[in-house]
Amino acid sequence: MRLPPFTFWSISLWLAVTAILLLITAQLASSYDGPATLLIDTKKLKQTAIILGLLFLVTVAIQIYQTIITS
Repeated sequence: MRLPPFTFWSISLWLAVTAILLLITAQLASSYDGPATLLIDTKKLKQTAIILGLLFLVTVAIQIYQTIITS
């Protein structure tokens, strides 16, 4: 089974979904008051989510630029 090739749009969508999921996970993990068995560094998780969010915004800016140029 061959997967379809990645397009710029699909990479952009993947970045957006991943960033949102990481931000939600970081917020839920930081408000967890259970036993200390949860070993997630929420600061690094938030930083990774923000970086992925910024990469998503860059892909959106590139798509807007391409749309303006080809019009």
